[in-house]
Amino acid sequence: MATIALVDDDENILTSVSIALEAEGHEVKTFEDGAAALEFINSTPPDMVVSDIKMPTMDGMELLRRIRQNSSLPLIFLTSKDEEIDEVLGLTMGADDYVKKPFSQRLLLERVKAVLRRGQAGETPTEEEEKKIMRRGELTLDPMRHACTWRGQPVVLTVTEFLILESLAQRPGFVKSRDQLMDAAYDDQVYVDDRTIDSHIKRVRKKFRQVDKEFDSIETLYGVGYKYKDVS
Repeated sequence: MATIALVDDDENILTSVSIALEAEGHEVKTFEDGAAALEFINSTPPDMVVSDIKMPTMDGMELLRRIRQNSSLPLIFLTSKDEEIDEVLGLTMGADDYVKKPFSQRLLLERVKAVLRRGQAGETPTEEEEKKIMRRGELTLDPMRHACTWRGQPVVLTVTEFLILESLAQRPGFVKSRDQLMDAAYDDQVYVDDRTIDSHIKRVRKKFRQVDKEFDSIETLYGVGYKYKDVS
């Protein structure tokens, strides 16, 4: 299993999340601020970082900026801040995903598992894993490795973006409401509003258009939801 650096100035969060991660077999190193975590990361790189944003000495954004100077180490933000600009900024700077407090342990564990799988994307899938790979025309989704390609080119998605796209691509031509996409991407104990889904769709389209400027496979049906265009 993985070594995970957990960074948060809330002792209760450090304790509860450590217990949950260790129960999954991970080794957890805990830190109360970004500066202490960065010293450990530079000397003994872990497999992943799970970090709060608002912390003393060095906050999560600065920690991410320092890490991204010379590393693609996976990082998930774990924070109580709810302004959308923080989420967008974090993802733009290179965070792999963003989980808002309060959250269920199951939700966080699934996010951790999915991001770790992304690091296995270069491995040859087994026969059983091959059966789970979804192909829709130019799109390929490998849920076991959290890997996405379009026309053979990798498209790096956050866990939430991947789950939303996977839900749409499962039934091309069928409309998915925002509520259905919320159910696919979020734990049932976490509330998000319609604008959050719209923002995720916008970022997914932007990432695909960086690979293919003509990408238009996700269609908006105003007042209804979204659908992945039928490729048959």
